[in-house]
Amino acid sequence: MTRVGARLVLEDGSCFEGVSCGAEGVTSGEVVFNTSMTGYQEILTDPSYAGQVVTMTCPEIGNYGTTPLDAESRGPSVAGFIVRECSPVASNWRSSATLEAYLRAHGIVALAGIDTRALTRRLRSEGVVRGAIGTGGAKVDDLAARARRTPEMAGRDLVTEVTCRAAFDYGASPSSPLAEESGVVSDRPFVLRAVEPSGGGRPAPRPLVAAYDFGMKWNILRRLTAHGCAVRVFPASTPAREVLAARPSGVFLSNGPGDPAALPRIVDSVRALVDAGLPTFGICLGHQLLALALGGRTYKLKFGHRGGNHPVKDHETGRVEITSQNHGFAVEAGSLPPDVVVTHQSLYDGTIEGLRHASARVFSVQYHPEASPGPHDADYLFQRFVSSMVR
Repeated sequence: MTRVGARLVLEDGSCFEGVSCGAEGVTSGEVVFNTSMTGYQEILTDPSYAGQVVTMTCPEIGNYGTTPLDAESRGPSVAGFIVRECSPVASNWRSSATLEAYLRAHGIVALAGIDTRALTRRLRSEGVVRGAIGTGGAKVDDLAARARRTPEMAGRDLVTEVTCRAAFDYGASPSSPLAEESGVVSDRPFVLRAVEPSGGGRPAPRPLVAAYDFGMKWNILRRLTAHGCAVRVFPASTPAREVLAARPSGVFLSNGPGDPAALPRIVDSVRALVDAGLPTFGICLGHQLLALALGGRTYKLKFGHRGGNHPVKDHETGRVEITSQNHGFAVEAGSLPPDVVVTHQSLYDGTIEGLRHASARVFSVQYHPEASPGPHDADYLFQRFVSSMVR
């Protein structure tokens, strides 16, 4: 297969020449890198990557193709995708399409054949920047201008673009063994029934978790269900009073894209739910929003943490967990009030990776205990959340 030419141009005019391995056209976003060696489809479909052009540091991507069973949302959320080498074949019996076919089918502009090591070194030394990918005859000057027009991530609210539009109850279909295992059929999660914002129906026999969808990955829903929870998913804009009307046993705050400081109304809702005394568990963006609700501050990292091999120390047990991470913002050390305890810390750069309230049943982590992709060292946190609801 003959591929058309394509190039990445950064906002300062730096140009990387390669070939197209996805849809044709032009796209732009914040250029970031991910160090995971596998899990590219989960990365593509993680809504936390909205507005970003993701560079994979592993030199060959696409070896095992793609399958609807590996999707973490209804479709890719990335603004663009960059690899060193895109495998033209899918060596996997589960695969339904090659990576390139998948990218084309979903309209994702993607670039292959550039020196991703050089690009990654640039992003690590100078920080993430905006960039634009263009296929065919896209001109360098036009792409540089496109990159500079792209909104910066700081101050940007992207949650409204990726959250669900209405509340729904999550669960696996009893008629499908495959669904029981994966929680996904036809590239979408099971929706048992739509619900009114005020809730209703008979009381759930299991702890009911009110899960805020800020850009939630589906494996979070699978893990909560596997740990014995009934889950009702709410749009990000849902006021605290509507969540409380559902009489949940606890509140879950999901991952998501953009700047947490650009979401003051959501922070107000989180604060109201914490004040109501509900057990609360947050991850990634949810961790940052919880920190803001408790009186802390957040800031933008130089190049962020994205990959499946990040070591984190649990200060309360002394254990080191290898974690899956994807975030460009962090909680500012020293900004938290005395009744908020830092529980986890990155062994890469010392940033805050977990916190809990000293007296309330409230805790959060910056990383992804649901994995997909990545290790499962932190899955115990779901059971900790369940225990906080049923004690």
